[in-house]
Amino acid sequence: MKIKIVLLITTFLFIYSALSFYIGWNIWVWQHHILGFQSKWILGLCLGIISYSYVIGHFLKKWPFFKIIGAYWFAFFQYSILIFPFIDAIDWILLSESISTHSIMVWSGMIVLFLFAALFIYGTYNAYSPVVRTYTISIPKFGGRHSELRIAMASDMHFGTLSGLSHVHRLVKKVNELHPDIILLPGDIIDDDPEPFIRKKMGNIMKDLSAPLGVYGVLGNHEYYGGGIPNFLKEMERNGITILQDQILEIDKSFYLAGRKDKTDRNRLSIKDLLQNSDQNIPIIMMDHQPTDIKHAEENYVDILLSGHTHRGQLAPNHLFTKKLFELDWGYMQKSQLHTIVSSGFGFWGPPLRIGSRSEIVSIHISFNGPEIK
Repeated sequence: MKIKIVLLITTFLFIYSALSFYIGWNIWVWQHHILGFQSKWILGLCLGIISYSYVIGHFLKKWPFFKIIGAYWFAFFQYSILIFPFIDAIDWILLSESISTHSIMVWSGMIVLFLFAALFIYGTYNAYSPVVRTYTISIPKFGGRHSELRIAMASDMHFGTLSGLSHVHRLVKKVNELHPDIILLPGDIIDDDPEPFIRKKMGNIMKDLSAPLGVYGVLGNHEYYGGGIPNFLKEMERNGITILQDQILEIDKSFYLAGRKDKTDRNRLSIKDLLQNSDQNIPIIMMDHQPTDIKHAEENYVDILLSGHTHRGQLAPNHLFTKKLFELDWGYMQKSQLHTIVSSGFGFWGPPLRIGSRSEIVSIHISFNGPEIK
């Protein structure tokens, strides 16, 4: 098993390095005609550091600029692999027409620079300018003290180095403007390591999230990746945010709120076990970071399932893959009594860019239309 893992990692690194070399070769050829820089070794060394800077930043946490450079590199890498072969093919066709090599390189280089500038400007705007998406849901159950319920939901904030203080302020402002009854945060609140979140005192800002029924969240896969869950939980508790870990609460004697541990945790309870003592006549709202258990939620009479995780691919055309991976990778779906909502997320992972997706806050208006329980 270990040999197989080593072979997979080695194969991945070889392919990744080969593609990075291809990108570097294109940059070398084009800059040679535009800037005239002569040293291949210096350019190669810089590209090598940049292409592995996200990994370097993971070990050199005191130097966050490595992680920032690496995050932007991921986006540049993806779109280079999509754009460069097309441009190279056009260059070869034009060269066969006896057009000046210098002219071809200069113009193709300028076109590529324009494309990347447009993608990065557009992607940055989508990432840092969240929209509010509203869903209206009717549940045929008695809602106790609430005939209606307003939920504000935000997932996948990835607060840390790039999704920073200004984005936290943006979240608090936009969520509070909705005047929700309850605020739900279905996972990936932080970006792996809680240290930047705690050091920048982002929790002090999140403390201003306001809802009469409280603020609740669950763990996402990135909270597990960071390995700092105990510190994260203490910070959330200090700032009035309750993180549910395979727990179910009855809120205001009106509805159940269930929160699952992330799928990353192999010891998490099944939905059936989590809800075994619940009354199916009372509305059940569940947070589960990854939308992989929609069928089981339906089978166990959950009324609303709230998830994130997918980012809707974040960078097109990645959404084509998330559509294949998940029954619902973004938006709303109803199956029997179950209403499922998957958010594209408020923040971002890696590059602070969104192309083909948008940062969002979800506003859910629920009406309870069932008979009163005697």
